[in-house]
Amino acid sequence: MRARCRRDVELGGGAALSGVLTQDWPALWAIIAFVSAGALTVAASVRLVGLGDTLADRTGWGEAFFGAVFFGLVTSLSGIVMTGVSAAADQPALAYSNAVGGIAVQTLAIVIADMAYRRVNLEHAAAWEHNLLFGCLLIFLLSTALLGSFGPDVAVLGVHPVSAVLVVVYLGGLKLIRDQRQVMWTAVTTRDTRVDQPDEGGRFGERTTASLWSEFLAIASVVVVGGWAVAHAAESLVVATGLNAGFVGAVLMGVVNALPETVTALIAVRRGALTLAVAAVIGGNSLDVLNLVVGDVAFGHGSLYHAAGADQLFLTTAALLMTTALLGGLLVRQRGGWWRVGFDGVLLMLIYLAAVVTLYF
Repeated sequence: MRARCRRDVELGGGAALSGVLTQDWPALWAIIAFVSAGALTVAASVRLVGLGDTLADRTGWGEAFFGAVFFGLVTSLSGIVMTGVSAAADQPALAYSNAVGGIAVQTLAIVIADMAYRRVNLEHAAAWEHNLLFGCLLIFLLSTALLGSFGPDVAVLGVHPVSAVLVVVYLGGLKLIRDQRQVMWTAVTTRDTRVDQPDEGGRFGERTTASLWSEFLAIASVVVVGGWAVAHAAESLVVATGLNAGFVGAVLMGVVNALPETVTALIAVRRGALTLAVAAVIGGNSLDVLNLVVGDVAFGHGSLYHAAGADQLFLTTAALLMTTALLGGLLVRQRGGWWRVGFDGVLLMLIYLAAVVTLYF
């Protein structure tokens, strides 16, 4: 009898835990989850910068490629989980808005890092051909996703063909950038240009490469948990408050989604790893487009691209516009400008503000 009672209590506790994890949360709980997950993400990102900078030197891949690929992957994990969870919960607007909204907010991380770098405009000091190439790749990916929304509404094994195209384009772009042995374009070196110089010593100099990779992956798993919490909190906020799903996904989820890249950029600038700061944002944005692929696979009611509404397509266009402005800044390489940022930084702030106001109203 005691054993049966104990078993009933255990089952009841398990059911209660399952209910907490799957049912919608009250608005207050959702807000607490947002803040807590954001704080956890910030703490993890601070640690990742030091690990990533050291691993970039030890692997010989350099800050630009390592930041764009591995930093991009880890900092995108929370967004990937957010998009997948939202799509599986039949919230396509939330899923799509989070993916492209995160890209828009993350681009602003360049502006924040630029303000923190007092010496000169960040885009001038961190000029590197890989950053330009990743920017071109991002534009190509976003344009492809946008075309998918206006193309035929078809599916192969429940997945739209554009999802496969996005994966192939991303992997092909990585190979093209990684295999670029002979530099065909290079920025003019000035006294303010910061060249990526390997540093085998420093804070993690005595640790083995294997231990650094282990910690890097462990922190990545923490970021995944934070992403799930934010996604569930966002769904709960939409239900509890009646807020527009596009606004919640693009702004609220997008801000939390962008925290890893923003913190990474700021800490990297303070460490003098300027190329890593820019690469982590642009490369992370390129990988974030693949969030749409995850959402398309998880969405069980057709193509995620065709479930996107006017707000989501508008936001995708805004992200394209912001990326174009950033590429212009990297090419022009102003030393200074208004409010301690170049013309591109001013444009990025104005475009994002206009997009947020439009989505809210």
